[in-house]
Amino acid sequence: MRRREFIAGLGGAVAWPLAAGVQQSKVPVVGFLSLDPISQKAPTWLEFRRGLAESGFFEGQNITFEFRVAGGNIGLLAIAESLLDRNPAVVVAAGSGFIPYLKAATSIVPIVFISGLDPISYGFVDSFNRPGGNVTGINFMSTELTGKRLDPPIGTSSADENY
Repeated sequence: MRRREFIAGLGGAVAWPLAAGVQQSKVPVVGFLSLDPISQKAPTWLEFRRGLAESGFFEGQNITFEFRVAGGNIGLLAIAESLLDRNPAVVVAAGSGFIPYLKAATSIVPIVFISGLDPISYGFVDSFNRPGGNVTGINFMSTELTGKRLDPPIGTSSADENY
């Protein structure tokens, strides 16, 4: 799957809780938490917005975005709670740093994470098939796949001159 298709799909996944709550009179808020500045996430953010637009959600018309960036601040719980005070329809957590704090602060607001950590071993979700609770997301399995990335291709060995 290509990166853009993946990010657009993520936008659609976030739009689902918004579509379920369209009967609300106010414009739904999508909360976005990041440990890094939004400028570092610009390509991802543009694709995320495009995915929402494909699902019929446009900023300033029928959806509002609320950003919180840690920026080296260690008060992650306070940052997460300040976002939850805005009563978001869904929270997107870019990175896993906020997930424990979000789980502690709410069991109602859907939380969608983007992480390279194993969400089961860290207790973010119960399983991949049935995450349980209000937390779900995308996992890149970066750490778990590192060994596979270093393995030589099938049919070669590390002693091969062409490797």
